[in-house]
Amino acid sequence: MSPAFDDTTIGSGPPPHEPPGGQVRRSTRPAAARPTRRRRILRLAGLLIAVVLLAAVGTYVWADTKLERQVDLGKLADRPPLGRGTNYLIVGSDSRAGLSEKDLKDLHAGGSADAGRRTDSMIVLHTGAHGTTMLSLPRDSWVTVPPYIRPETGKHYAASKNKLNAAFSLGGPGPLVRTIERNTGLHIGHYTEIGFSGFVGIVDAVGGVPICLDKDVKDEKSGENLTKGCHTLDGRTALAFVRQRHQEARGDLGRSQNQQKFLAALAHKTATPGVLLDPSTVYPAMSAGLGTLIVDKDMSLWNLTSLFEAMKKVSAGNGKRLNVPVSSMGFATSKGSAVKWDVPRSEQLFAELRNDRPVTVGTKH
Repeated sequence: MSPAFDDTTIGSGPPPHEPPGGQVRRSTRPAAARPTRRRRILRLAGLLIAVVLLAAVGTYVWADTKLERQVDLGKLADRPPLGRGTNYLIVGSDSRAGLSEKDLKDLHAGGSADAGRRTDSMIVLHTGAHGTTMLSLPRDSWVTVPPYIRPETGKHYAASKNKLNAAFSLGGPGPLVRTIERNTGLHIGHYTEIGFSGFVGIVDAVGGVPICLDKDVKDEKSGENLTKGCHTLDGRTALAFVRQRHQEARGDLGRSQNQQKFLAALAHKTATPGVLLDPSTVYPAMSAGLGTLIVDKDMSLWNLTSLFEAMKKVSAGNGKRLNVPVSSMGFATSKGSAVKWDVPRSEQLFAELRNDRPVTVGTKH
């Protein structure tokens, strides 16, 4: 039989968890204090992460809208197969857009701000399983220019022999890409072009670019005057450095090497923590560069970042800087003196790049 319950005893006496005498020992710290503080810290951390993510997304969207996607590679005809790896065409044009008359004088640029643009440099940057190769194509290279249409007149022109930079000055980026693809067999995946103003703006925005010279550099036409040793080049002196060629023993080939060296140094500088983590540097640099950068319609910021990463690797030793092999620097043509490629060695080099094999062809000095 169950024991009887005496309701007079229900609730009498101290609770089981209280000590005799009915005194309850309480913590001097409020029980909810620690959980509340922890929740506040977690909320603050979450808020900070959200702000960082929103800022990153906002920066990406802002930067993406700054790109000038003017070149439609998808509309080009008679293109070579894709091949392996990725080929970027980097074009330095002599466009003076955005420069004042004073700027033109200070930069020894000549011409006028509304003059047409021509190519000062052309570099094919190949990325793949064996690192990065920066291959300069001299602007006076004697090549076959495929049929093209003059954009300002709509007139059709048949294929002809000419200097490489003529393809750009006569028809713009499209004919230039087609000419390079026809003469190298390399499929150009992305196009990037920057003029004088954008180049100067980027260099100044990152605080200058350090570079070391193994000889004095003095060139009256570009205005360059540097002594042997290490310097930090600002936008004006950097532009003069990559343009000067008259004091180079190898002319355009020497200038091409300077251009490659400087681009690799610029990519390395932009990737340093002092630049990447400083908003006062990042935003001016991005604004100065992206606003004057002409790219293909499929170029994304991810592609652009990959391009800079590849150039940075070259400066770290994981890549090569080459000129196309040349057999003659003073080849006589109907268009004047030109640069003639060494056909067997250049074809071997192009085949190695097309198939993403290790590059074994060097440059004949």
